[in-house]
Amino acid sequence: MAASPAYSLVATDLDGTLLRGDDTVSERSRAALARVARAGARHLVVTGRPAPRVRPLLKELGCTGLAVCGQGAQVYDVGAGRLLWSVRLDRELAETALGKIEAEVGQVYAAVDQDGVDGLTLIEPGYRMPHPTLPAVRVGRRDDLWRAPISKVLLRHHTLSDDELATIARGVVDSLATVTMSGPGTVELQPRGVTKAAGLALAAAHLGLAAERAVAFGDMPNDIPMFEWAGHGVAMANAHPELKAVADEVTSSNEDDGIAVVLERLFPSL
Repeated sequence: MAASPAYSLVATDLDGTLLRGDDTVSERSRAALARVARAGARHLVVTGRPAPRVRPLLKELGCTGLAVCGQGAQVYDVGAGRLLWSVRLDRELAETALGKIEAEVGQVYAAVDQDGVDGLTLIEPGYRMPHPTLPAVRVGRRDDLWRAPISKVLLRHHTLSDDELATIARGVVDSLATVTMSGPGTVELQPRGVTKAAGLALAAAHLGLAAERAVAFGDMPNDIPMFEWAGHGVAMANAHPELKAVADEVTSSNEDDGIAVVLERLFPSL
C-alpha cells in the first residue's frame, strides 16, 4: 500500500504562480494537480482577485470546491456559485485612508473591487489596470467608487514604486486597513486583519484540514501570511525577495512549471 502524502492541502496563488504570463495553466501543472486529487489531497486557489474576476478561470480549471479570493476577504464555493464568507472594507474608512496616503505622497489613482459574487471592478480617471485582460468599469470621479459595498481598494502612483508606495501606506494607515502588494502595479487596502492566511484558515477549517499539512505556493509579499500559516511555503523563482526570504524552498518560475516540479516530488504518481 502506498504511503499517505505528507500534505493534505495544496494552496496556490494564481498570478505569477500557477498562471503563466498569458493567464493559462500548463499541461504539466494540470497533470500535477491531478496527482494531488488522486492522492486524496485538496487544492485551493488563494488569490488576490475577487470572486467575480476569477470565477470563469476556476471553472475552466475544473475547480468545484472552495477558493479564497480578494486577498482573503472572500471564501467562495465554486460549485454552488456563492460566497460562504466575506468581509467588507468600510467605505468612509477607505476614503479616510486614501486622504492620509495622499497627504504623504500626493495624488494616487484608485480602483475598487465591489463585494459580492457579481461585484464590479471600478476604476477612477487616471487608474490603469495592472491586468488588462480583467474587466473593469471606468467611473467619472472618485466619489463614484463608493456607490456600493467594497472588499478592497487598489492604488497606483505615477512615480513611486510599488514597494515605496506600500511602505508609506503602511506607515500612515496601518490602524485603518491592511496594506498588501500582490503584483506589479498592485498595492491594495483591505479590511484590517484580513490576509490570505485568514481566508485560507477559514476555508481549511471548513474542510477539516490542518495548517501543518498544507503546502503553499506564491510569488509576492501578500503571500507571506499564507507561508507563515502553512506547514511548507514554496516561492517561485520569479518571486519578490521578501517572499523568498521567508520561504522554505524556492522552485522554478511560473513559466517553467515551478508548481509541478514540487508537486511531482511530494505526490509521486499513483
